[in-house]
Amino acid sequence: MTEQSPSDAPSGAQNDAPGDSRLWGGRFAGGPSPELTELSRSTHFDWRLAPYDLQGSRAHAQVLHAAGLLRDDDLGAMLEGIDALDADVASGAFAAQPGDEDVHSALERGLMERLGADLGGRLRAGRSRNAQVATLFTMYLREHAARIGELLRALVGALADQAERHLGAPMPGRTHLQHAQPVLLSHHLLAHAWPLVRDLDRLADWDARVAGGSPYGSGALAGSSLGLDPEKVAASLGFTGSTPNSIDGTASRDFVAELAFVLAQVGVDVSRLAEEIILWNTKEFDFVTLDDGYSTGSSIMPQKKNPDIAELARGKAGRLIGNLSGLLATLKALPLAYNRDLQEDKEPVFDSVDTLEVLLPAFTGMVRTLTFHTERMAALAPQGFALATDVAEWLVRQGVPFRVAHEVSGACVQVCEQRGIELWDLSDDDFAAISPHLTPDVRSVLSVEGSIASRDGRGGTAQVRVAEQLAEVRARAAS
Repeated sequence: MTEQSPSDAPSGAQNDAPGDSRLWGGRFAGGPSPELTELSRSTHFDWRLAPYDLQGSRAHAQVLHAAGLLRDDDLGAMLEGIDALDADVASGAFAAQPGDEDVHSALERGLMERLGADLGGRLRAGRSRNAQVATLFTMYLREHAARIGELLRALVGALADQAERHLGAPMPGRTHLQHAQPVLLSHHLLAHAWPLVRDLDRLADWDARVAGGSPYGSGALAGSSLGLDPEKVAASLGFTGSTPNSIDGTASRDFVAELAFVLAQVGVDVSRLAEEIILWNTKEFDFVTLDDGYSTGSSIMPQKKNPDIAELARGKAGRLIGNLSGLLATLKALPLAYNRDLQEDKEPVFDSVDTLEVLLPAFTGMVRTLTFHTERMAALAPQGFALATDVAEWLVRQGVPFRVAHEVSGACVQVCEQRGIELWDLSDDDFAAISPHLTPDVRSVLSVEGSIASRDGRGGTAQVRVAEQLAEVRARAAS
């Protein structure tokens, strides 16, 4: 997107080439080459900013009027023209043409077609595309970040609903994908919900930060000499304040990079859950069945039921990371202030927004309709010596140092591996032979129910704590 300051051109300069709506050209003897025109054109991706550009034009017209640069009747006519153009953009009656360099030049052409070159051209005073596009881009991203936040809340809600539905169901907890300790399925599902809640926090933090710095009024880089009121424009556009530094306002894109990071983090958080659903859907795990509406089949193998949504989520996480990496590479060495490189700041984050707005509803539907095989999960919960830690902690409660308790519990596992049995299969004599500390009372912890119930500190997997956590995650997501 071309964003040189149109106010730098003499007010009387005109572009005489047919269909040419460039906002610059007074000091050039000829028009741009066809190759430059093609390279410069950005309407194929920045047209989505048109409604925000027109919002900015309304606010700018008001401050021009307040500064005495538009008469009352001119302001009224200009606002009517902007409204008419807005309606035509929304209906598709007005669209960008090949001679339009970007969304801004196209809309100025449309306004002058409706109001005439004299009145339509007055709106350009005191504003630059450098500041315009930074403001409009922020407005667009704020709106779509809020939309993605709502989609995230729906996904958190689906996880919370599944957690509530399976509140007492145990499953094998894993580290390194190895059996570790029994946990509640609801505890595990909420472990995926909390990162998404933090993503909601990040979106809210980002919005609060960018809301305070509308760049409108920064001019090309140095501000305006026309007595305009950037704070009034900021308030009109839904910001809480305007930028304190006009150079920073036109040149900085950290707000884009920061949101691109948050969107990439959302993709990573969703991808981790997707990976587990893919595993759980295999015959070897057999923890879940996918709803027919959220899975696909094979063109050659009729028995297949594929977790395509989860796999696409996993793949699109890489795309979101790539968008962030490419954007940072573009920004890393730009001198102040505006540089044309910043035309490349929009497509990556537009793509990230579009990707999540399509992915999240499908992913949420898949999670909401999952059927969990809780009997299978409960049967596997104690397998793989998952109660060994409970034996060690039982010994600690009997006064045995943990270093010793760890060795004794490990010795129990070694005996079981040699015999091909589980911990609860050891006899009282077996326990006594391993260590005199292992009295028959150790059997009190050799159950999944006892193991889960014992972990009742805050953040633990005991059902009473998970029920509290469930209420907490719902409250955090709602706020």
